[in-house]
Amino acid sequence: MSPFRFTHAIVCRIPDSYKTGALGVTEPVDLAKARKQHEMYVAALREIGLDVIELPADEKHPDCVFVEDVAVVCNGTALLTRPGHPDRKNEIEYMRSILKNELELPVIEIEDKKATLDGGDVLFTGKEFFVGLSSRTNQAGACALASAFPEFPCTPIKVEKSLHLKTVLTMAGPDVMCVGNTPDAQSILKRIEREATFRYQTVTVPDVNAANVVFANGVLLHRSAEEYPASAKIFEEKLSLWNLKPVTFSELEKANGSLTCCSILIRKTRHLKNIM
Repeated sequence: MSPFRFTHAIVCRIPDSYKTGALGVTEPVDLAKARKQHEMYVAALREIGLDVIELPADEKHPDCVFVEDVAVVCNGTALLTRPGHPDRKNEIEYMRSILKNELELPVIEIEDKKATLDGGDVLFTGKEFFVGLSSRTNQAGACALASAFPEFPCTPIKVEKSLHLKTVLTMAGPDVMCVGNTPDAQSILKRIEREATFRYQTVTVPDVNAANVVFANGVLLHRSAEEYPASAKIFEEKLSLWNLKPVTFSELEKANGSLTCCSILIRKTRHLKNIM
C-alpha cells in the first residue's frame, strides 16, 4: 500500500488566543476568517476520505492549531516530539492521550531531555526521513526520530533561514518534492539530493509559501490561485496527474502556519471510536 494512503487526520480548532498570542504573528489576524479557512481545510481532508478528529481549542496554547509539531506518526507508530519552543512543550500532553487511548497507537516518548524536535522539521518521503536541524530541532531530536523508526534511513539536514524544513519543501506525490525557488530553499534541496538514499523528482514553485503542500490519497492540497497564482499555475501544469484541491490559508500563514502544520495524517485499519 502507498505510504501516502491515510485513513485518519488529527486537527485542532483555533483558540481566541491565536489572534495575538501565536508565535510569529507580526500583523493583525482576522480570527473569524482564520477559523473559516481552517474549516475549509478540514472539509477538504474529509472530502479526500479521511476520518477527521477535531480537538477542541486550547486557550493556554495559542499555537495548538499547528498539531503537526507535537507528534510524528509512521507505520502505525507515534512518536511524541519535544517542541523546540518552550511555550509549546505542554501541547504533547493531550496528544499523548488521543494517540494512546483513542487511536490506540503504540506511542514512543523521547527520553533525552536535551532533545528538541518539531514535526514541521520531519519530512517522510515514503522511503526515508529527512530531519531539519533548525531553531526548533537539534541533533539529539534527529537521533530520537531515527531511533523511533529504525526501519527507515534518517538524514539530518541543516536549515538556516526557515522556521522548519517543511516551510520550504514537502512531498507533492510519490518520489516528487515540491520546493520554493528562494536561495535558502534551493540550498536545502541540494543538501537533500546530496544525502538522499533514493532519487526524487522536483517541482519548483515561485512562491516559497506555496511549496508546502499536502499529498494524501491521490489528492494534492495546495495554496489557491487567489493567493499564489503563479504557483497554482505550476501545480496545474506539472501535477495534474493528481486531483488538485486548492486551499486558502492567509490567516494561518500570518503565524508561520502552512498546510502540513495543521494536521497529523494516520493510516489505521481498526474502527475509531467517536471522541467528541
